Amino acid sequence: MAFCPLDYRYGCQDFKHIWSELGRHERQLEVERALIWAHWQLGRVTESDYDAVAAIANPDSVSKERVSEIEAETKHDIMALTKAMAEAAGDAGWCIHLGATSNDIVDTAVALQLRDSLVLLREQLCNLINICADVAERERDTVMLGRTHGQAAVPITFGLKAAVWLDELRRQLIRLDECSPRIAVGKFLGAVGTGAAQGKNARALQSLIMEHLSLGTPLATTQVVGRDRYVEYVSWLANVATTCEKVLQEIRNLQRSEIAEAGEGFDIKKQVGSSTMAHKKNPIKSENASGLARIVRSFIIPTYENALLWHERDLANSSSERFTLSHASALCEDVMAKTGDVLKNMWVDRERCLANIHSQRGLVMAEKVMIELVDHGIARDEAHEILREASFAAVANKEELIDVCSRTPAIAAAFSAEELEFMFDPQNHVGVSGEIVDECVALARAAIQ
Repeated sequence: MAFCPLDYRYGCQDFKHIWSELGRHERQLEVERALIWAHWQLGRVTESDYDAVAAIANPDSVSKERVSEIEAETKHDIMALTKAMAEAAGDAGWCIHLGATSNDIVDTAVALQLRDSLVLLREQLCNLINICADVAERERDTVMLGRTHGQAAVPITFGLKAAVWLDELRRQLIRLDECSPRIAVGKFLGAVGTGAAQGKNARALQSLIMEHLSLGTPLATTQVVGRDRYVEYVSWLANVATTCEKVLQEIRNLQRSEIAEAGEGFDIKKQVGSSTMAHKKNPIKSENASGLARIVRSFIIPTYENALLWHERDLANSSSERFTLSHASALCEDVMAKTGDVLKNMWVDRERCLANIHSQRGLVMAEKVMIELVDHGIARDEAHEILREASFAAVANKEELIDVCSRTPAIAAAFSAEELEFMFDPQNHVGVSGEIVDECVALARAAIQ
């Protein structure tokens, strides 16, 4: 019976396999094999010994089931693994786990899981960046209300809104590429990090193993890889999940019935929004992913606490990390995938965007008129007060601001009716939005090529 929602509801299968029991087992076998390979390179074991170990270092020859049987007796997972490998390796079993401590295997296998996760996460992020760039380009000149404090501010373009998301996603890609070499790092210097059990070639042995596995080689460790690396990884996952929720929250807000400027796609032929309210088109995928983003962020605290171990190590981190690394990784990938789906299928109602601007009776153009007054020689503070009084009068009397402005002496003396009409066109107060969109798109597309 499936218990965890990751088993039956969230995450992609390829990603979950990395962090599955079998995925962990496969990588631990790979690390044990790489250890013997490195010993062979340094002349400590023969090529035939290595060949024998390499031949059985797979889950068909050394099954997870057999390891579990032995662990039930030994109460030690890595000792069970090495016993099962020695059984399968025959005479070459003498060199299995030679000079290693359990966490050399565990942490290096986790590094392989992290390495493989980073590849999939990067692919998903690049896909999301590409989709977001498409949105920014398509909506480059779509004028809509900018809102601050939940209220109408001044015009903005949907393209600029999407460009803000896009540039943030590009920064997340930069962060990922910068931190990946620090995250995908194993270790192989024994029980307390001295390398004593590995002999005089301890550092060479460690370097050979890490290079062979395409992992980073640490300088100094205790019995474990420094958990600051895991803190950086989970913090990145939380950061990306937050960016995605930021995007999804905005789309959910824009889909509100009273706004209705943009929203999540809806399959009107099959999809159901509510079991009782037949008219509903709820942004379910955005809400789903937003909830999962919160779970990803929740793993930050235990990840920091897992970095606090006694002396050269204790075991308090081990059980916790089976949740934090696996769940945060799989859920972050799921959040990115769903965010991409939402953006790809999102609708934008350009007419509604303009209608919502016009519903403000010209108030969102007050800044434009104020700036023009300053350019006509009126002090900025005075111009601000003129527009403040005119705006409040328009609100009080439910009038168009342009009509109030045309009766305001200071404004009427400065501008003709045609000039006022030009000022109250929202298309004429979006500044350099288009330039910003173009640059954000160009930088983003270059980053993912």
